[in-house]
Amino acid sequence: MADADQAASFADQIDNALTPVSDFVSSIIFYSVNFFGVSLPLVVVWLIAAAVILTFSLGFINLRGFRHGWHLVLNPREHLDAAGEISHFQALSAALSGTVGLGNIASVPIAIVLGGPGAIFWMILAGFFGMSAKFAECALAVKYRKVLPDGRTLGGPMFYIEEVFSRMGLKTLGKAAAVFFAIMAMGASVSIFQVNQAHAQFANVTGISAPIIFGVIMALGVAYIILGGIKRIGGSARIIVPVMGLLYVGSALIILAMNIPAIPGAITTIFESAFGLDAAGGGLVGALINGMRRATYSSEAGVGSAAIAHSAVKTNEPLTEGYVALLEPFIDTVVVCTITGLVVIVTGVYQPYLFNPDVVGIEITSLAFGSAFSWFPVILMVASMMFAFSTLVSWAFYGSQAAAYLFGPSKRTDVIFKLTLCFFLSTGAAVSLSAIVNFIDSMLFAMAIPNILALYLLLPELKRDVKAYEAKHSL
Repeated sequence: MADADQAASFADQIDNALTPVSDFVSSIIFYSVNFFGVSLPLVVVWLIAAAVILTFSLGFINLRGFRHGWHLVLNPREHLDAAGEISHFQALSAALSGTVGLGNIASVPIAIVLGGPGAIFWMILAGFFGMSAKFAECALAVKYRKVLPDGRTLGGPMFYIEEVFSRMGLKTLGKAAAVFFAIMAMGASVSIFQVNQAHAQFANVTGISAPIIFGVIMALGVAYIILGGIKRIGGSARIIVPVMGLLYVGSALIILAMNIPAIPGAITTIFESAFGLDAAGGGLVGALINGMRRATYSSEAGVGSAAIAHSAVKTNEPLTEGYVALLEPFIDTVVVCTITGLVVIVTGVYQPYLFNPDVVGIEITSLAFGSAFSWFPVILMVASMMFAFSTLVSWAFYGSQAAAYLFGPSKRTDVIFKLTLCFFLSTGAAVSLSAIVNFIDSMLFAMAIPNILALYLLLPELKRDVKAYEAKHSL
């Protein structure tokens, strides 16, 4: 207990020291305008606009390529002898493990509380357009990746960011933008929020509060997986992601089955709120902004993070991974977030919390699960711990790839970065560093600035590649 108190006291000192810096950085990255009484962060506009533009420019690739994406995942018959380290399914699982997480459990009820049930409709729409952004960034990440002599791959937006600016005669600017992206990715990989929220649900359900022990155990598990490289990450993700998905989604579907008579009314409520036919959360504007904002946070489409995992796939045709990647926002946002939203709405647990900006989303989801059976929050606890763990593993890999870009791909650098990261993660359950969490969030969304600029510049090239690929495969 004394160690925990000392850690918390030290954390408070750090928090107080970093708060001015964190507030300054956050105010830049999350600069907002007041839109009909609702705060609208411009970075969300930046991400959503890119997703819409890419969707139209690529001829609704999110619809045309949907079936082909599933075919590539379910029929791993080609490119097994190609450069790369993991299969399409492993790459998809590894990337999903970074996006399907506590955001699906906590962000959805927050969107409902702040924007009304209609926020779910706009989350689905944002996820739909986000599929095209994922296609673009992941296809390009594979195309411009580097394959080392020992067979390891280095990939991610930093490589195509540097390349496209260099082609324009702006080599220094391109390098600076790529370095900026890599630094932001390293910072965002310190996901202490995941450890903190997993411990919160664990302590809430079990009554056991041992934050340092919990944090150390989580960090040791993460260290074991990530020190094995992308092959071990992909191998573990192909097991963890389906299991945690079935556990969480299966439990949610049981609750929906128990509330079947309420589902039609819930869907009606969602549509009425989505188009401003009620006053919840500011009507149309409140539902739209909060829904799209949370969907963007959940799927990370346009941020460029998932492209790092997808760049390790075994393939000779980069576009194949674009088709696989567009499935992510569909699974993450369209399916999982929608199911969470319906559970929260049909159980009605969100209603006492409407318009409360300080509500903690996971508590609402826990109440919704508990409304079915008293022991259902235990299922949520297990799911949230698995979600948090998988997210930590994926982001640790993203950070290590960014470190390799900055400092070179030596194994010594890789091990030092991963061990240092795990040390910081071990403290996540014991302390509450609000300034650091805000700072890390700012880093995450700062990645979208150079990434989307590069996507726009490479869009003509990507359109030609898509046309050639579709002609070759008669799509």
